Amino acid sequence: MALILPVEGVEPKFGENCFLAENATVVGQVEMGDNCSVWFNAVVRGDVNTIRIGNNTNIQDGAVIHCTYQRYSTTIGNNVSIAHNAIVHGCVVEDNVLIGMGAIVMDDAVVGEGSIIAAGAVVLTGTKVEPGSIYAGIPAKKVKDVDDKMREVFARTANNYIKYAKWFK
Repeated sequence: MALILPVEGVEPKFGENCFLAENATVVGQVEMGDNCSVWFNAVVRGDVNTIRIGNNTNIQDGAVIHCTYQRYSTTIGNNVSIAHNAIVHGCVVEDNVLIGMGAIVMDDAVVGEGSIIAAGAVVLTGTKVEPGSIYAGIPAKKVKDVDDKMREVFARTANNYIKYAKWFK
């Protein structure tokens, strides 16, 4: 069973049909929507500020979601995929976004709707990622726009992770 802990009396809240891997950790001020999944060794740590996660969002193996004490909460939208070993910290990730493997999104960044953060990219503090764009590199910069074919990936990945979660229930 996943490690679910209160922090200063505040327990995480989960929507319907959420899957938490047995070694996932979710603590404190976390609100998660419906059909979300938190995979093996992932940590969602709402101990120093709030974390709000929309519907159909998956937080894959080894990812870390955190925030900054008294400064930056973390908000993650609907149909978001946060890939293996990514770090999302004190920022806003809008709907239909893919955060690639090992990517880092820092405090006060905003990842616009329908965007992709490439694997290994580092989105620096305060960066505003344009909606519908692909950012890559260190520091992350816009490399191109998301095309219609890439847009299909958002829903497909979110739906796939809902299916994968059913395999473990």
